[in-house]
Amino acid sequence: MNVYLCGQIVTMKKMNDIKLWCTLYIKRHFVVLVKMWQSRKKVYLPFFTSLGLVAAIAIQGVWLNNTYILIEENLRKESSEAIAEAVRKEASIRFATTPKGTSIDGSSKNDTVPENTFFYEGITNLGYPMNMDTVDSIASVLLKEYGIEDDFVVCEVKLRSRELLRQSKILNFSRDTIRSKAVPVRTDLSEGVELLLINPYKTFFERMGLLMIASFIMLVLVIGCIVYQIKVIIYQKKVAKLREDFSYAMIHDMKTPLSSIMMCSDALNDDKIENMPELKKSFLGVVKSETVHLLKLINKLLTISKLESHKLTMVKEKVQLEPMLGRIRETFKAKSTKPLYFTLNLQAREVDADKEYLEEAVYNLVDNAVKYSKDEGEVEVEITSECSGGYSCIKVRDNGIGFSEEDKRKIFDKFERGSAIKSSRLGKVAGFGLGLNYVYQVMEAHGGTVTASSVVGKFSEFTLYMPALEEEDTENKE
Repeated sequence: MNVYLCGQIVTMKKMNDIKLWCTLYIKRHFVVLVKMWQSRKKVYLPFFTSLGLVAAIAIQGVWLNNTYILIEENLRKESSEAIAEAVRKEASIRFATTPKGTSIDGSSKNDTVPENTFFYEGITNLGYPMNMDTVDSIASVLLKEYGIEDDFVVCEVKLRSRELLRQSKILNFSRDTIRSKAVPVRTDLSEGVELLLINPYKTFFERMGLLMIASFIMLVLVIGCIVYQIKVIIYQKKVAKLREDFSYAMIHDMKTPLSSIMMCSDALNDDKIENMPELKKSFLGVVKSETVHLLKLINKLLTISKLESHKLTMVKEKVQLEPMLGRIRETFKAKSTKPLYFTLNLQAREVDADKEYLEEAVYNLVDNAVKYSKDEGEVEVEITSECSGGYSCIKVRDNGIGFSEEDKRKIFDKFERGSAIKSSRLGKVAGFGLGLNYVYQVMEAHGGTVTASSVVGKFSEFTLYMPALEEEDTENKE
């Protein structure tokens, strides 16, 4: 079967080929569009977020405007009915004062003149003019029945020119007035009576109050959701950056000990090492040391995770500070490449704490002091303890590079380090940024806290607060 297409005979095989080509073309371009969307979604998201906010505000504005127009029309209708009834009742009052047997004849020759207009004009022609005060008083009662208590004025005007002839009271007219339909009082439709609602804000608010409040609440909720969305996006970006930094730090910190372990393992597998016992012992020591280092890092991560989920319980006991601090001092003096000086000033000799976790917390603070010390010169670490205000305090002060007030707000966060000490991918200081977060979590688990103070380039000081022992607190008070 052949098909005539574009002036040519095309076979069904060619048609199928064309169909296949068109399908592939559409799919290819659809994939391109999807990839463009995915690559630019970060740009589109703020745009659509802003567009959504504008749309929400616009919808609320249209809704309120339409409601305002509807209420305005109702007020105009109600005021028109009120003034028409007030003029009719006032005319009846005037007619009641006329002599008995008085009659007013007249009828409309067409539909343009209301029937009551002949009655109003006839009474006036008899020498009984309209009393504007009476109309005003009657209109006031009628408006209250409609729930309208705003200021108003009754005016007699020329219908064609809108020239004011009389008014029931002296009020300043503003732009915010609602004018009723005029009630003709002359058969030639030259004059009429109308009612003006002046600044009817009270009635508008009464009738729109709940709607305005609901609209405001909805708008606040929409804005709140958008703000929350923005915060979530910012947080997700921060988390993504932290994960990236953490991955790099983890790889960097674990690569070195793993490399050392692998190198030593290869060396220990060499038959020649059997004839060198001292070297073999040294390699085994390196393997053990690096394995302990890796194990500490992993345990620290697990401990922080348990502390954050409140799944780790502190086993408190009376911890003697001097021997604990002595062990920490000897450990760092043995491995430090810089001159390291410790100063201990222990007014409180023991604290109520979990021995293992407290020692690790203080170890992290001292490690922080050594790691972020100045490039040149000696490292000075001063550790003091005291008991006051129901808390046992341990202060660790160093002469390192310090940190800024801005960094102070985030140095206890997981995977965070201050800008002055944060290592780049080419920096000299590595680490997960877990040490200070570990200290914070441990102190929280003890029912205490940790604070920090510093001057950039001069010192850093961390203070651990733990609930004091009762006897220590009593002695301190005495």
